[in-house]
Amino acid sequence: MSRRELREHIFRLLFRVEFHSKEEMEEQGELYVLHLKEPEGVDAEYILEKVRHILAKLEELDESIDQVAVGWKTQRMGKVDLTIIRLALYEILYDEDIPTGVAINEAVELAKRYGTDESPSFVNGVLAKLA
Repeated sequence: MSRRELREHIFRLLFRVEFHSKEEMEEQGELYVLHLKEPEGVDAEYILEKVRHILAKLEELDESIDQVAVGWKTQRMGKVDLTIIRLALYEILYDEDIPTGVAINEAVELAKRYGTDESPSFVNGVLAKLA
């Protein structure tokens, strides 16, 4: 799988945290990778591991987002936008293999695909303040 495809799978799985407790996410991850069309062991483990790391930093990520998203606390944000911002912010802060510009660009692309018409500019604006 390409990095873009992996990121999209991470986004899809991470989105589930809005509907399931953190405790249920391990099971959700296992169910998710079972239904991948071509679940290569390495890719499936990469997806699950990345989601685990993001979930471990979720409170810290949300605090950072709340500090810069004036008038838009995480509780009020669209869940798609919030999930994309969490993923990109994690990549910016903790994933040394992904340059900041790439993380932001990929987040905007996810926002174009999964968000509303306003999502790309909102995601870009929040991430620009965080980067």
